[in-house]
This record gives sequence, C-alpha cells and structure tokens, in this order.
Amino acid sequence: MNELDAVRLAKDDFFARDPHSPLTVDQKARFAGLEYFTENADLRLEVVARALPNGGPLQMQTSTGGVQMYSRVGTFDFRVEGRQARLTIFEGPNGLFLPFVDALAGEQTYPAGRYLDPEPLPGGRHLVDFNLAYNPYCAYNSDWSCPLTPLENRINVPIRAGEKIFRDLH
Repeated sequence: MNELDAVRLAKDDFFARDPHSPLTVDQKARFAGLEYFTENADLRLEVVARALPNGGPLQMQTSTGGVQMYSRVGTFDFRVEGRQARLTIFEGPNGLFLPFVDALAGEQTYPAGRYLDPEPLPGGRHLVDFNLAYNPYCAYNSDWSCPLTPLENRINVPIRAGEKIFRDLH
C-alpha cells in the first residue's frame, strides 16, 4: 500500500466511525467508502505562485449564506491534458487554501468544487497535489457551512485526480 492509499483508507475509517465525521448516522450505516480517481503523478505539481498586484482580501460566500475572509497568495499556471489552466491560492484562518471547480463538476466531481491545502516549499514554491483534492463537508451533509469556490478558480479543464462526487446525499 502506498502513502496515498493509506491516506484514503484512514479517511474512509474516519468517515465511517468517528463522531466528528460529516456523515449522518444513516449515511454511516450505508457507507462503503469514498470514490477516488486513480493516482495521477502528472497532477502532483510544484508551483510558484505569482503575487497579484491587487490581490487584497476576498470575502468568500459560504454554502449557508455567510462569508469568510481570505487573502490571495498568488496565481499559478499549469497544463492538464494539453490544456492551460490558472488557479489562485488563498490564505485563510486555517492556512493555505485552494478551492477549485473543474470541467467534471456535477458529473464526476462535486458541483460546488473541491479543496486542496497547498504545502509551502522552500524558495517560494508550493506543492499542489490534486491527488489529495477533497470534497468539502457540505458535499456530504448540508448542515455544514463551506466556502464556495470563487469564479477565478472555476476552470474548464478536467482534474482527474482526488476525490469524486459523493452520491449518497440522503
């Protein structure tokens, strides 16, 4: 078992058994594990986020109608399946944050987007590993409040890595 498989197995165990799981009691009773894309080494990126001259604070709307404050760290460009894309990395109360919606949203990925927690690296670089992309808790249970992906992070390329859409919303 590789490191990614171990992370996924631990997450399934947390969702199935932990009292802090976002799943309801009924969902836990039916839970057979989350669905993931096959690991894709091409979507494990080391990027340099270019600072934005007007990258001040941003109020992100939440799924429950509130707002959360973030600041823009910078943007980075990358290629997916031969197509160019650009995303913005944010910083919030819990550190670096990369919400995104890809071209598979609503079909294979959660319509409101998935999240990543970029890892800072030396030299102003960041590790952005889309294999670790995860759904926000509101994807499993509407009682949770989650930041909604801003327009600048809605891209028209497929990100075939990370967690897939959760189909059991009842």
